[in-house]
Amino acid sequence: MNTPATPWSLAARTAKMNPSVIREILKVTERPGIISFAGGLPSSKTFPVPEFRQACAKVLQDDPAGALQYAASEGFGPLREMVAASLAEQSRAAGVPWKVEPSQILITTGSQQGLDLVAKVLIDAGSRILVESPTYLGAVMAFTPMEPEVVGVASDDDGVDLADLAAHSSGARFLYVLPNFQNPTGRSMTEPRRAALSAQAAQSGLPLIEDNPYGDLWFDTPPPAPLTARNPEGGIYLGSFSKVLAPGLRLGFIVAPAAVYPKLLQAKQAADLHSPGFNQRLIHAVMQDGFLERHVPTIRALYHAQRDAMLQALAQHFPDAAKAPEQSLTWNTPAGGMFLWARLPAGMNAVDLLPHAVAKGVAFVPGAPFYANHADPRTMRLSFVTPSVEEIQRGVAALADAIREQQRA
Repeated sequence: MNTPATPWSLAARTAKMNPSVIREILKVTERPGIISFAGGLPSSKTFPVPEFRQACAKVLQDDPAGALQYAASEGFGPLREMVAASLAEQSRAAGVPWKVEPSQILITTGSQQGLDLVAKVLIDAGSRILVESPTYLGAVMAFTPMEPEVVGVASDDDGVDLADLAAHSSGARFLYVLPNFQNPTGRSMTEPRRAALSAQAAQSGLPLIEDNPYGDLWFDTPPPAPLTARNPEGGIYLGSFSKVLAPGLRLGFIVAPAAVYPKLLQAKQAADLHSPGFNQRLIHAVMQDGFLERHVPTIRALYHAQRDAMLQALAQHFPDAAKAPEQSLTWNTPAGGMFLWARLPAGMNAVDLLPHAVAKGVAFVPGAPFYANHADPRTMRLSFVTPSVEEIQRGVAALADAIREQQRA
């Protein structure tokens, strides 16, 4: 019996869409007994459940009709005011005053939607866009349907390589950058590099798309002031409530200059009319009376301890990392965030290693998918925030066993 032909003709751009490598790997981690260093999930231990329970009751008591009705596309006014005031205060404390108006704030359905809106508004087919090398995979996935030319810009421990940026920036629509505790590497851009990047971008007329979902998760010292604060008319800033409150509410925000805001708003209206009004009011209620100033330090303390546990386990199982880096796993020491970046011994490939690691009971994310081009197959991302300290110790031991077996093979 012949299968009938499908009547559907897919848009040509769908050929460029691919499943998320990370999401596919997460399916593997759902197997019983797998210790996962793969997911970019906040620890559920940090979710302020009692505060959300109280806020739900308050929102439904104060204005149930407003909370459950359609709402303004720009977002809940009091929440936008709160975000603007918080950004201005954080930037002032970092030494770079930034006057943020609530009219510049657009509430989004997660910061991932912010990336999608930026792509729709700023990218034409064939447009050159620049990203760090490596960069956040979800951003590349959001940009790709608009059919750009995605170019990776070399980066080091201090941030974007400015010479390489100058070599690629001619005609580029924008540079997408995560200055704070970057996904996937966990590194942060230094103050001197931020100042130089901001000046170079302003001089060349290169817009910056600054993504900052992890900036509040510093361990010892707050990060330097945002890039957007240094040149507000030349930058778009994306933030998120997922990492400091709860990702399930799917709320983030964009700060955009007047030249771009109206089109981002129109793209938002076309996408989903508005982000859930109930969720916006819920977050606004939870954040009253300086709640984040009390809550976020508990997240930092937990993640700091988890990072230290992973560093200790890595040092124990790879004692030759410093003196023989080509024969050992090596890694960095992030000063905040959720991720650690590691590199396998010479001749190894993280994609090839993954099934052997899973067979040992541990999972990670290979680094190659995070590169727009010229991927380093030896790299891997390790998340330290969701496993327990005991699981981190067992997981690193299993990873070490898998690496050594592959070296002997």
